[in-house]
Amino acid sequence: MKKHSFPSYWLVKQEPSAYSWETFVQEGQTEWTGVRNFQARNNLRLMQKGDQVLFYHSVLKPRVVGLAEVITTAYPDPTAKEGDWSCVTLKPTHALKRPVLLQEIKLDPALHGIALLKQSRLSVMPITKNEFLRIVALGENAFP
Repeated sequence: MKKHSFPSYWLVKQEPSAYSWETFVQEGQTEWTGVRNFQARNNLRLMQKGDQVLFYHSVLKPRVVGLAEVITTAYPDPTAKEGDWSCVTLKPTHALKRPVLLQEIKLDPALHGIALLKQSRLSVMPITKNEFLRIVALGENAFP
């Protein structure tokens, strides 16, 4: 996999009933384990220390709720019983002032090409710097 020297931007998805933003913040960091999709695994393997991540709650009330940072590059997923699976370690950096709802993302012209809308079932996906900054700006604005 190609390594890079500049930060990249990612979105990770999780059902809040399985692992919520609040739990992530309380723990202070987490191994992003359990990914069992080859494309998502390959995305994990591209992540570098310092990359910025949007934390997205899926299923009920889908929305971006916070920001995280990659603190370790990919290593073997300790939860994998078989196969070649990877994980990274993430730490929370900032809760958005307000969640950015999936519906807002769908309606925002600046986000029309975001992977979240094109590959909605993928749990780990790259996004562009502009998409990352736009979602952060929406989340830091008190009113949609």
